[in-house]
Amino acid sequence: MSEKRKDEIPTATKATPTTVIDTARDNTLRIIDEVAKAQPQYAQAITNLQTDFIQTTKNFVQTAFETQRQLVQNLNVPQNAQISELVSRQSNEITNNAVRAIGTYNQLAVNSIDAARENAKIFNRTVDAVTEFNTNIVKAWTSYWASQQQQFTRAY
Repeated sequence: MSEKRKDEIPTATKATPTTVIDTARDNTLRIIDEVAKAQPQYAQAITNLQTDFIQTTKNFVQTAFETQRQLVQNLNVPQNAQISELVSRQSNEITNNAVRAIGTYNQLAVNSIDAARENAKIFNRTVDAVTEFNTNIVKAWTSYWASQQQQFTRAY
C-alpha cells in the first residue's frame, strides 16, 4: 500500500478532454510554483558561496603579500628607488584600469539583465495577444461549424 503525500494531487476518476487539459495546466503551474519557492534559497546559497570565495581570495592575497614582504625584509635586499617608483606607478595604473573595466562590465551586465527582464515582459504581452487571437479564431471556427451543422441537419 502506498502512502499519499499531502502535496500530491489525487488522480481524477473520470477524465474528459477538458479535465485533462485543466489537470496538465494545474500540474505545470504547481511545478513552476515549486521552482519559484526554491529560487530564493538557491540565490542565497550562490550569494553565500560567492562571498566566501571573495573572502578566501582576499585572505590568500593578504597572506601571500605578507609572506613576500617579510622575505624581502629578512633578506635585506637592496632596492632601487626609481624601479620601486616605476613598479608602484604601473601597478596603480593597471589597478585603476581594472577597476574601470569592472565598473563598465558590471553596468553592462546590469543593463543586459534589465533588457532580459523587459524582453520577458514583452514576451508575456505577446503570449496574451496570441492567446486572445487564438481564442477569437476558436470562437469564430466553432460558430461557423455550428452554423454549418445546422444547415446540414436542416437539409434532411
